[in-house]
Amino acid sequence: MATQAYRKISKVFSPQFKNEGVGVKVLRIIGGEHCRRLDPFLMLDFAHLKLPAGFPDHPHRGFETVSYLLKGTMLHEDFKGNKGTLQAGDVQWMTAGKGMVHSEMPASFTEEAIGFQLWINLEKKDKMCEPQYQEIKSDKLPIVQKDGVWIRLIAGEAFGQKGPIFTRTPAFYMDVRLEKNVKFNQQIPKEFQGMVFLYEGSLVLGQNQQKVLDKQVAIFEPDTEETINITASQEGAKFLLIAGKPIKEPVYSYGPFVLDSQQNLNTTFEDYQEEKNGFEGARGWQSEIQFLAELKNLK
Repeated sequence: MATQAYRKISKVFSPQFKNEGVGVKVLRIIGGEHCRRLDPFLMLDFAHLKLPAGFPDHPHRGFETVSYLLKGTMLHEDFKGNKGTLQAGDVQWMTAGKGMVHSEMPASFTEEAIGFQLWINLEKKDKMCEPQYQEIKSDKLPIVQKDGVWIRLIAGEAFGQKGPIFTRTPAFYMDVRLEKNVKFNQQIPKEFQGMVFLYEGSLVLGQNQQKVLDKQVAIFEPDTEETINITASQEGAKFLLIAGKPIKEPVYSYGPFVLDSQQNLNTTFEDYQEEKNGFEGARGWQSEIQFLAELKNLK
């Protein structure tokens, strides 16, 4: 009988901390020195934050942001009139498209908000699309459980169920929790690039049985096998599994703008400064939640 082949792991590393926003220290999983990009993914951060730290008003163009909260409360507000509150297990999937200005702030000075933010690139044809906002509460996200495997399914498919999020760039996004010594196999299309970020416990994975420890990242080799094999250790494991179809287009980025050419990047700065082509009224807009950090000093 032939032995099943699994996808190999090309790299395991410990991500570094980076300062972001106002007073926020994030663990930079994608976008740092060990993994600059993982097409179609531009950035993935893991953050613990509470007021007065946060992400006050800032613009975006040319990609999508995905915020997923594990604990606590985050507030968000944008210049299109969207407002909301993210609680544990909730997801906000925002397509910045041709222009978005928003603010993301924790709701408490004492309770930490803990969660992830992922940036997903858009194809050239979609970079100037109309902004779109999807907020999915935890009770609307499928929870798949089978033989010691627990999955919150945000995007993609597992055990015959599909995540509810509409993705312009085909992608898998799942929060997986394994009981001790449990084995888990997941099908991912061969051409997809992907990774596992272990946020609790330890595990081994891949054809080459790479050991991954707490707060480490494992990158899959692309274009090998479809099946990813993961086995939890004696302590169990909690991890994000993210994979997506590469766009294979040029990336020109600066701060919150990601375009496909230097000319289009330059045009974006002009559009933002002159408040046009998607940024109408952007520079005069102020969110209410960005002032939360000042409340403690007023009491």
